[in-house]
Amino acid sequence: MSGHSRWAGIKHKKALIDAKRGKVFTKIIRELTVAAREGGGVIENNPRLRTAVDTAREANMPMDNVKKAIARGTGEIPGVMYEETTYEGYGPAGVAIFLSGTTDNKNRTSSEIRKIFTSSGGNLGESGCVGWMFEKKGFLSVDRKAWPDEEKLMSLAIEAGADDFQTDDDYYEITTAPADYEKVKKALGEAKVPLESAELTFLPKSSITLGKEEAEKTIALIDALEQHDDVQEVYSNADFPKEVLEKAGD
Repeated sequence: MSGHSRWAGIKHKKALIDAKRGKVFTKIIRELTVAAREGGGVIENNPRLRTAVDTAREANMPMDNVKKAIARGTGEIPGVMYEETTYEGYGPAGVAIFLSGTTDNKNRTSSEIRKIFTSSGGNLGESGCVGWMFEKKGFLSVDRKAWPDEEKLMSLAIEAGADDFQTDDDYYEITTAPADYEKVKKALGEAKVPLESAELTFLPKSSITLGKEEAEKTIALIDALEQHDDVQEVYSNADFPKEVLEKAGD
């Protein structure tokens, strides 16, 4: 999981920039709609919807938009019906790429995703080709400079139900079972722990360490996939060099 905190932090900052441009609203609205359709429109009873609402608030989406998206999901008002989909493939140097999305036309989306893979030096694979390499987890990271007491943070996280706690040069990394994510996040929030990133995500079981050129090509592929309106999240098992990530975050 080396480097995941820095990559998650860069994704978070990019999402905030995109939100200011209004680019991220479409994806949030789709997630709100699907989450409401799958688990109901009551936020307190639907963890996925609660996470989507938190994301909407962070992106400064008007609450009227949030309410309308939820109402579309529950069928209270009409709207386009999206279905969830996943795609799997390989990037430069054989990096595993796993992505989730929502679409109203699977054939169109599949064709466009395949084109992005091909034009970026990768290839779209069959369902199941890389999905087994990833595990769904709750993931939270904390900048060590913002919270110097490692032992206290570890105790807070483990007592709240975290599965694992790791430390690298810059971050503390906390992983949880999906069912325990909200509980751990709430406990850290109540303790005023400043979170650098917090998400339900898919983490690779093992990683591929990339050189500078391969890392830059892989980031370009991931960026191209994330720009597609039908793509919600992109996951990889790439371990990026620190200097390449710092450049990507500029």
